[in-house]
Amino acid sequence: MLQNEKNHNFLDVFPQLHVDAPIKEMLKDAKIKKINVYKEDKAIEILLDVKNIIYREILEQLSRQIQKQFKGINKVYLKSKYISDDDLLNNKDSKSKVIHLYWDSILHSINDKHPIGTGILKDCHWKLKDNYLVLKVSNNQSSYLRKNELDKKIKWMLNEELGLNMEVVFEEEMITKDKKKIYEDNLSNIEHDIVENLLATSTTQVINTEEVKDHMPDKETPDPVILGKDINSEAIRIKDITEESDEVVIQGDILSIEYREINHSKYIVTFDITDYEDSITVKFFVKKNIFENAIKNRLKEKCHVWVKGLIQYDNFSKEIVLMAKDIVEKTSKLIRIDQAQEKRIELHAHTQMSSMDGIVSVTALIERAAKWGHPAIAITDHGVVQAYPDAASASKKYGIKVIYGIEAYLVDDLNAVIQNPQNQTLEDEYTVFDIKTTGLSPTKDKITEIGAIKIKNGKIIDYFSCFVNPEMPIPANIQELTGITDEMVKDAATIEHVLPDFLKFIGDSVLVAHNANFDVSFIRTAAENMSLSVQNTVLDTLELSRLLFPSLSRHKLDIVAKHLGVSLENHHRAVDDAKATAEIFIKCIDILKEKNIQNLNEINALAGAEIDVKKLKTYHAVILVKNQTGLINLYKLVSFSHLEYFNKRPRIPKSLYLKYKEGLMIGTACEAGELYRAILNKKSDEEIKRIASFYDYLEIQPLDNNQFLIDNGTVESVDELKKINMNIVELGTLLNKPVVATCDVHFLDPQDEVFRRIIMAGQGFSDADNQAPLYLRTTEEMLEEFSYLGEKKAREVVIDNPNKINQFIENIKPIPDETFPPKIEGAEEELTRITMEKAKSIYGDPLPPAVQNRLDRELNAIIKNGFAVMYIIAQKLVWKSLEDGYLVGSRGSVGSSFVATMASITEVNPLPPHYICPNCKYSDFDSEMVKSFAGGSGCDMPDKICPKCGEMMNKDGHDIPFETFLGFDGDKEPDIDLNFSGEYQPRAHSYTEELFGKDYVYRAGTIGTLAEKTAYGFVKKYMESKNIVLRKAEVNRLVKGCTGIKRTTGQHPGGLMIVPKDKEIYEFCPVQRPANDVNSPVITTHFDYHSISGRLLKLDILGHDDPTVIRMLEDLTGVNPRKIPLDDENTMSLFSSTKALNVSPEQINCEVGTLGLPEFGTKFVRQMLIDTKPKTFSELIRISGLSHGTDVWLNNAQDLIRDGTASLSEVICTRDDIMVYLINKGVEKKHAFKIMEKVRKGKGLEPDDEEAMKAAGVPQWYIDSCKKIKYMFPKAHAAAYVMMAFRIAYFKVYYPEAFYATYFTVRAEDFDYCLMCKGENKVRKAIKEYEEKGNNLTTKEKGTLTVLEIVLEMYARGFKFIPIDLYKSDAVTFKLTPEGILPPLNALQGLGNTAAFNIVKAREEGEFLSVEDFVERAKISRPVVEIMRENEILTGIPESSQLSLF
Repeated sequence: MLQNEKNHNFLDVFPQLHVDAPIKEMLKDAKIKKINVYKEDKAIEILLDVKNIIYREILEQLSRQIQKQFKGINKVYLKSKYISDDDLLNNKDSKSKVIHLYWDSILHSINDKHPIGTGILKDCHWKLKDNYLVLKVSNNQSSYLRKNELDKKIKWMLNEELGLNMEVVFEEEMITKDKKKIYEDNLSNIEHDIVENLLATSTTQVINTEEVKDHMPDKETPDPVILGKDINSEAIRIKDITEESDEVVIQGDILSIEYREINHSKYIVTFDITDYEDSITVKFFVKKNIFENAIKNRLKEKCHVWVKGLIQYDNFSKEIVLMAKDIVEKTSKLIRIDQAQEKRIELHAHTQMSSMDGIVSVTALIERAAKWGHPAIAITDHGVVQAYPDAASASKKYGIKVIYGIEAYLVDDLNAVIQNPQNQTLEDEYTVFDIKTTGLSPTKDKITEIGAIKIKNGKIIDYFSCFVNPEMPIPANIQELTGITDEMVKDAATIEHVLPDFLKFIGDSVLVAHNANFDVSFIRTAAENMSLSVQNTVLDTLELSRLLFPSLSRHKLDIVAKHLGVSLENHHRAVDDAKATAEIFIKCIDILKEKNIQNLNEINALAGAEIDVKKLKTYHAVILVKNQTGLINLYKLVSFSHLEYFNKRPRIPKSLYLKYKEGLMIGTACEAGELYRAILNKKSDEEIKRIASFYDYLEIQPLDNNQFLIDNGTVESVDELKKINMNIVELGTLLNKPVVATCDVHFLDPQDEVFRRIIMAGQGFSDADNQAPLYLRTTEEMLEEFSYLGEKKAREVVIDNPNKINQFIENIKPIPDETFPPKIEGAEEELTRITMEKAKSIYGDPLPPAVQNRLDRELNAIIKNGFAVMYIIAQKLVWKSLEDGYLVGSRGSVGSSFVATMASITEVNPLPPHYICPNCKYSDFDSEMVKSFAGGSGCDMPDKICPKCGEMMNKDGHDIPFETFLGFDGDKEPDIDLNFSGEYQPRAHSYTEELFGKDYVYRAGTIGTLAEKTAYGFVKKYMESKNIVLRKAEVNRLVKGCTGIKRTTGQHPGGLMIVPKDKEIYEFCPVQRPANDVNSPVITTHFDYHSISGRLLKLDILGHDDPTVIRMLEDLTGVNPRKIPLDDENTMSLFSSTKALNVSPEQINCEVGTLGLPEFGTKFVRQMLIDTKPKTFSELIRISGLSHGTDVWLNNAQDLIRDGTASLSEVICTRDDIMVYLINKGVEKKHAFKIMEKVRKGKGLEPDDEEAMKAAGVPQWYIDSCKKIKYMFPKAHAAAYVMMAFRIAYFKVYYPEAFYATYFTVRAEDFDYCLMCKGENKVRKAIKEYEEKGNNLTTKEKGTLTVLEIVLEMYARGFKFIPIDLYKSDAVTFKLTPEGILPPLNALQGLGNTAAFNIVKAREEGEFLSVEDFVERAKISRPVVEIMRENEILTGIPESSQLSLF
């Protein structure tokens, strides 16, 4: 035996080992202590010192890997010894923890020879007592264990691998005779199970689920134990777990779960668990067959489990985790259920579509209501109806009625100026008054001064002025504001003495005040406290000034006074403010008379017609849809509120509501509603009745919802909140209007308030931590909440009235089910004519069978399913663009349609590869040589002379099945996406409006929600503000709860929704502006376009750089891009070498010549090219498919090609590959199509899919590859992209200067003249500096580096830039000159496009006389002048225009 003492890191010595990240983390500190070589036995023994417990099973797998690396070695023994920082001999807790972690290794070690022993020990309890490991087993078991010397085996392992010198003893637990008999009867079964398990784990086959079931006894209820044993201990709170914790039991809901297979024999399972106070990560290792057959389908998200295990610091996640020993599924005590026999209906609920306010998803909300047995639930988001599409889906899924509504921002434009007008004339008596107070709350604060002026016939006739003793100190800030001190009011009369005199003074006159709600509320509160009443009509000069002086941006008293020339001295004193207000009012009377206004009712009428609704106060109101007519009317209201009345929020004037109220009903909403505010503001009884009369039903809500009104001093107590609710109930009785109790739901459960707290804190709300309990309540909870109304009345508002309202409401479809394409008369005939004419012009008449059959099949499917209109629309748009000189690139699978090719919608020809003579129309589809290119591209075939006329034949066809586009029944919804030139896109949009009419074309709307990354930012910001540190599991929970909340709206980059002429957009959805930008001319759909894309035609008219590049190259060279041969050898060589560029890879730091080529210029794709070395156009298409998919190349095809499992031609590259391959293997064609659709969308394979594939002889690697894919490109899309890229590559080879000038003009946003136009050496230096930054490059620096690489290539090929010329350089376009490429003015960093165009325009007037003249004429800033001066662009131009005599 040879020994070799080593102290090397294990992974450094064996770098080729394939281990997963968690195992690699465990091994990172493993040191090789000794290597023993046994020559005779041809064996190696490696002894490791480790700082983590390494499972014996893992060590054995690593041993087998090492053995494969050394030829001639029969066996490798890998042994580890645990080296702990703790003093294990003296620390009982550490000993216990280490043994617990090592226990699986002990069981694994003895399993081969003693499977029964493993079965006994797996379920036994053990404890540490002094220096003994005591294993508790029942009698009959200990004798077996001792007989097989398992106590000695365990002792040896503890000493050898853990350094624990302990005795192992078996302590017998006595069992009864009955239990003993059961044990003996089942012993053979236990042994059978263990042996079966052993056999399963020693082979590569997985146990069949049905076989496992055969060994399990029948039970009426499933075993709650998921892992280990049952748990009977009490659970602790997760927040109480610390690093010092040892063995713990917790309970909670699973938030997320992931599992990873380790070396084909085990799984590491990780899940986050929460008790909604805190969360923690749980981990455990488990054998593959056990996990797949007994655990995988039971351990799922939202499952409530109890977990027992040890707390351990995890080196991989860098925090403590719970290493699970036992997991048991139990019913959660946190789940709230509605057990009432008769259920309530929630009529006021917000979802995540209530922007940055609602937390719960509409699906979860509806699911909960259905689970509770509620008959219906209303969806009433703030100002929007964007949750409707998902609500409709959830309604159908969970079988519950949805009441569609909105919490609108209502504006009273009917009574905006006068409250409770009684047709008083302008000559009647008015009391203009003002008060000063100790604060803002009419209930907590007191009046300190009253000043009043009486007016009649437009003249001042009387005054009232006095201080009032508030009987409380006046706050310092109020004293400073008003000038009224405690000293000034201490001897004044109290309000009890002053108020009767004041009420006598005002009599029945009209009360006038500026911001009257404030002043009147204090007077009415004081009167109410004295059992007095103030029912006067009220005129608010604040609202009157908004009506008469709309040009003023603000309407504060001093601003209005200044505007009218009214003197305002001692502002903020009551008598002076009252006097100024009176003078303002008198001037307003004169203006009103000029407008022929004679009485107060006419003022409100004028306000309704002329006042700027955007400046009026908004109130919340809930509008519910009763029927389909009401739905359309609501969509109109929502549209007008966004398009015409938007100011910070979408407003609905009352007058507009009355116009469209058919099919709708309106409720008073929450404390922000008009009725509740009127009560808070102490408006008169008549005014309150008038307000309530406008509504169909009244709302009350839980007291805690309005606790903030107590906190901010608006009301004094909970009793006052109760009183307000009771007043509303009485009002409902008085007016015969139903009163309903609602929750104003913003989140689902009480504990979810934390998500709203975080979101509101992130928006700067100072009271974010004081969240109202705005959760969905059960019927019992609501009955208890409103018990103060009495049992009968509580039942009425909670159950009866909401259900009565529900009876008035029909089942609504927010979006129609049918498809409504626009109509074009004769579209079918025109499409057939265009297609046949083009086909015959290419292939002759009669058409070859392959062409005729394909056209017949496609046209039949297209026309039968009503898609001809879509084709004709696309055809018109493409022809218009071509007519205007711009090529159009197709996207998506439209290139799968030969009809689309013949209609010139796409250039991709999906027929099988073939030859066609342009002269005599002879074609070859069937020769053996042609057939050998099946599945490939016709342009890869060798050139061929026409045997009939001797003309060189054209080569075409990419062999793409039509079914990819429309399915085998022609009923798959097609999607024609077109890439127009970016500079032509606006013209294409305008032409679409011209075709269909502007009122029938809308931009496809999008909804931007909080993404996970942004939500994490909110959570992190909140944690930092509170100085708290949370475990990753809890952070993940909070992030998940904040994700998906609506933040803004936008528009699809090129999507247009087309409404047919016989329909209105409001039959499908409302409309709005993107991001509610009132200055935007764009109008989008209110719903996300995905929701209605199956109902209305969506056209994707996208702006793209490639057509712009092609157009510029054609203009510069005169070469027709459509005539570029797609088999040019030099061009093809760019994709595998740099030879055609006449440079070496070392010169340009790149092994291929594709820098700057669309789709092939990125580092990722360049590496693919290096790996695959494509030689044909067909291979380029495959690479394009691989590069655009998700999990198609990386961790999939790349590994298959590198391992030699499959070649580039065999791996899955595009979605079409799957369907064609499976059909060829014998899978039924429709099933093959369905499998393709599932895989391309990342939905994997169902068991029946795998069965069909295996039955057809599909290899396992192909099936596994399908299961990994998340997204796939269609072949037609890849072909269209490659055609564009190849043409541009052709120019790069043969017209290099035109290529570089075009690239820098169109694509190089990060071009930097100073960095790039000063020679090759400077460019190389800059590239080196950027590359040294590695992953620390900013987005802009990455863009600059890309441009630098192409600039370096240009220099290496012998081309150069010439300096910018003030008079010759274009504003934004690189120009070709005999001397070199002339950069444009905007190539200077800091000189933008606007400045560049200004310079070009200014120089048209003649040369610049001086720098001063240049600055003045070109309107250029001094910093830009300095940039130009530094780059010697202004050389020779004098600084000043002044003449010098010397």
